[in-house]
Amino acid sequence: MKEPSIINLASLKDQVYEYLRNQIKVGELRPGSHINIEETSKQLGVSRTPLKDALLQLEMEGFVTILPRKGVLVRQLTIEDIKEYYEIIGALESTAFLSGYDKINATIVQKMKNLNSEMIEAIGANNFTLYFQKNLEYHDIFLGLCKNKNLAKITDNLKRRLYHFPRREGYLKQWEESSIREHVELTRLIEEGKKEEAAAFIRDVHWSFKIQEKFLKKLFQKQEGYVPLVEKSGESRE
Repeated sequence: MKEPSIINLASLKDQVYEYLRNQIKVGELRPGSHINIEETSKQLGVSRTPLKDALLQLEMEGFVTILPRKGVLVRQLTIEDIKEYYEIIGALESTAFLSGYDKINATIVQKMKNLNSEMIEAIGANNFTLYFQKNLEYHDIFLGLCKNKNLAKITDNLKRRLYHFPRREGYLKQWEESSIREHVELTRLIEEGKKEEAAAFIRDVHWSFKIQEKFLKKLFQKQEGYVPLVEKSGESRE
C-alpha cells in the first residue's frame, strides 16, 4: 500500500486543526471539557498522528492542555490570561506598527478611514460579524506592513486565543462603539504623522487592560469557562 506523502499528511493535520479550533470557537468543545483522542480519531476518520499534531499546535497556542495519560483538556480562559494577553498584544502590535510605519501612505490612511466607516455602518445595523471582520482588517493593515513576520504571526495567534473564546452573548455594542472611536483617534494620529504617539496609543489605550477592563468583565463574567481574577487572599475581585 502506497504511503501518504508528507504534503498530504501536513494538509490533513491542518484540516483537523481548523476543525478543532472551530469547534472551540463555536462552543461545541467547551472550556474545561476533555477531548478523547481515540474517539475523536474515529469520529473524524483520521489516524492519531494528524490529530496529535493538531492538538500540539492548539496547546502551543493556549487552547488546550495535553495531560499525560489523561487525555486533552480544553483550557479555561481566566481574567489573568486576558490581562497578560492584552499586555503582550499591545507591546507586539505597537512594535509591529513602528516596524512598518515608513510604508504607510495616504492610500493606506484612506483605507483605514474607509474600514472605520464600514465598522460604524456594521454596528448601526447590528451586524457584529461584519464589524468583527472589518476590525481585523483594520489591524491587519499595519500588521501586514511589519518587517518582522514572526512578530505579526505571534500577535495573530494571541488574538485568536482571545477572539475564539466562546461567549454567552458574543458581542457588547458599547465596547465595539468605544473601539471604533479609538480607531478614529489612532487614524488621526497616523495621518498627522505622530508616529510615537500613535504607537503609544495602540499599546497604552487600545490594548490597555485597565482601560478595557470594564468591558471585558461585563462580556466575560458568569460565562462558562471564564475564571475571574482572584486576589492573594483568595477573594475574587468580581
